[in-house]
Amino acid sequence: MVFLRTRRLAASALLMMLMVVLPLQAIGQPQRLSFLRDAETEALIREIGGPVFQAAGLNPAAVDIYLIDSPTLNAFVTGGQNIFFNTGMFTHTESVSELLGVLAHEAGHIAGGHLARGQDAIENARRTALLTTLLGVAAAIAAQDGGLGAAVVAGGNATAQNTFLSFSRAMESAADQAALTYLETSGLPATGLLTFLERLEDQELLPASQQVEYARTHPLSRDRVETVRRHVERSRYDETTIPDGWQERFDRVRAKLVGYQNPVSALRLYPDLSTGVAERYGRSVALWRRGRVEEALALLRQLAAEEPGNPFFQELIGQILFEEGAVQSARPYYERAVAVRPGEAQFLMMLGQIRLAGGAPDDLSAAIDLLSRASREPGGATPLTFRLLATAHGRAGDVPMANLLLAEEALARRDYPLALEMAERAIQGLPQGDPGRQRALDIVALAERGAARSR
Repeated sequence: MVFLRTRRLAASALLMMLMVVLPLQAIGQPQRLSFLRDAETEALIREIGGPVFQAAGLNPAAVDIYLIDSPTLNAFVTGGQNIFFNTGMFTHTESVSELLGVLAHEAGHIAGGHLARGQDAIENARRTALLTTLLGVAAAIAAQDGGLGAAVVAGGNATAQNTFLSFSRAMESAADQAALTYLETSGLPATGLLTFLERLEDQELLPASQQVEYARTHPLSRDRVETVRRHVERSRYDETTIPDGWQERFDRVRAKLVGYQNPVSALRLYPDLSTGVAERYGRSVALWRRGRVEEALALLRQLAAEEPGNPFFQELIGQILFEEGAVQSARPYYERAVAVRPGEAQFLMMLGQIRLAGGAPDDLSAAIDLLSRASREPGGATPLTFRLLATAHGRAGDVPMANLLLAEEALARRDYPLALEMAERAIQGLPQGDPGRQRALDIVALAERGAARSR
């Protein structure tokens, strides 16, 4: 389990407005999000999502999955094919079929082009609000009655918001219908989507301030629940058609995230006498998070001995050792993890970082190879990977390539002035016809466009 914390400013609530229904005056306000990277969780989402994405006509490899470090229950999509899951989506759902239902619903939003249509709805709502504000001012002046103007403005804002809410409810229903089609086509049950929506029905009775985030951002109606219920009653597929192993893997990820986010509660939930793999896994993470490192390692080594081919146990042992300063002791665990999952970017990046810190003659070349492989894998082209690669090339004496990689890092961080500066330095040192020089020229163009957009 590699939890790589990053901080990123979401472009704005406007980018999320498809899933996030906010008061009109709040639309556009930025939100600070904290992201996590966990190979095991992402692998589970991709495996269960593969059949659904294909049924939706989406390329599974082109769908980007992001985990937000938040205990609240929510999921949403943003521009392109990006699906965001709060980690609370795992700790609050009760089965893999519920997660599958939510995933199919979000795929319905992507395939239906709802985000682009939602942006139009937001713009229309804004125009309505602006127009009625202007009319209110004109009415107040004409009638010399400020109260009349205020009433016109309030009525116009209510109309604008109701128009957008109606649009949002329609899109939620359309995403449900699409999800049911994708699940049926894939031979998978919609029972999880039904139980998930049924639990959300209770949220509708609560004040908005007390509702879970998913209920506030995904308008629910009784018709939505009834539509899903009728489908489940007719469908040929039920929980018995969930592929073997999915539920167990979900239970492990769920326990791991509980242990990570709420270790005190996890130690009560998964006591020392627990015998199940998921429970012991969650307990080991909670012990680690509480600083009881030796106990965590002992429990994880027990699990690794029982399942020697499980790369995620190896990875977590390696991460704990790495973070405790035993960097080279972590190396064999990451090597075993990479041997099982050679295309896992997070494993490659961590092993590359370990080799970069080594002192053996072949460590530097091995680090460059591992980090280069990581940067080419899905989810591997991260600022940290580029920074480590730049360091490795710099130590090898290849300054132009180091500058190119620092430009890549800056571009990934959307630091366009720095990306432009480092790319221009790389161009000066790279020969004509070199692929790296062409990439540096591309970065210059991308940085200039990015800087222009951000002005």
